[in-house]
Amino acid sequence: MASTSHGTGMKAPYHLVEPSAWPIIGSFAVLVLTFGTIAYLHPSIFGTGLESMFKALGPWKILIGLGLVLFTMAGWWRDVVKEARTPGLHTPVVRLGLRYGMFLFIASEVMFFVAWFWAFFHYGLFPEHHPSGHWPPPDIHTFDPWGLPFLNTVILLTSGTTVTWAHHALIERNKQGLVWGLALTILLGLLFTGVQAYEYGHAPYKFSDGVFPGVFFMATGFHGAHVIIGTIFLIVCFFRALNDHFTPERHFGFEAAAWYWHFVDVVWLFLFFAIYIWGASPVTH
Repeated sequence: MASTSHGTGMKAPYHLVEPSAWPIIGSFAVLVLTFGTIAYLHPSIFGTGLESMFKALGPWKILIGLGLVLFTMAGWWRDVVKEARTPGLHTPVVRLGLRYGMFLFIASEVMFFVAWFWAFFHYGLFPEHHPSGHWPPPDIHTFDPWGLPFLNTVILLTSGTTVTWAHHALIERNKQGLVWGLALTILLGLLFTGVQAYEYGHAPYKFSDGVFPGVFFMATGFHGAHVIIGTIFLIVCFFRALNDHFTPERHFGFEAAAWYWHFVDVVWLFLFFAIYIWGASPVTH
């Protein structure tokens, strides 16, 4: 919800967003989720008095925070969709600002992944900095890049073509093509997540087995989290498309989702070539 006028009643080409509780609720939800995750993985750091209690709670420590995050996403998206559907709020200047905002957000995400790539390249380019003097370390058997990683690469690149098909169908006023393109992209995103979960379940090393496993799971795991978020983003767009919320002239909600999905595609290509191919050990799993 927003306002497009000053106190004098004069219209402006921008709008002032009304106060919202979702930022503070979302921050609290992330805090609870982070605390629950730490308590689930390392309950001993809270002392013997609380360790037994946290262990007894099991996965509920994480599920409570996750539920609050999903609640925040649902409520915030509801308000954003309502704002987008209110006539007169998203003027050309506002839409331009939204594009700048999404671009800067993706740029910040790029720098986020640069940190993981730099951690990997630090040892890959200077293996003498690792205690073993080799990279990957001799005791690490990496995944065969032409197995599950290559399959996931094909899946994600295919999803990039289907979301582009959906965008083209929207421009051409082809609702059926838009809906089918989004549906296929969502299914491919879910398939990618399933394959990666299967890969993690059969990994020849654990997160705590050294620098290489740590960087591997952090980089690919955060990318997997972005795939899940992007899939949810596309699911919202799917239902909005069913309800005719998008037109060829006004569809930034879908456009932002497509930008985000292509960003996820590009990051995976770098991960595939750097970590899976360049970082492969002589003996693969």
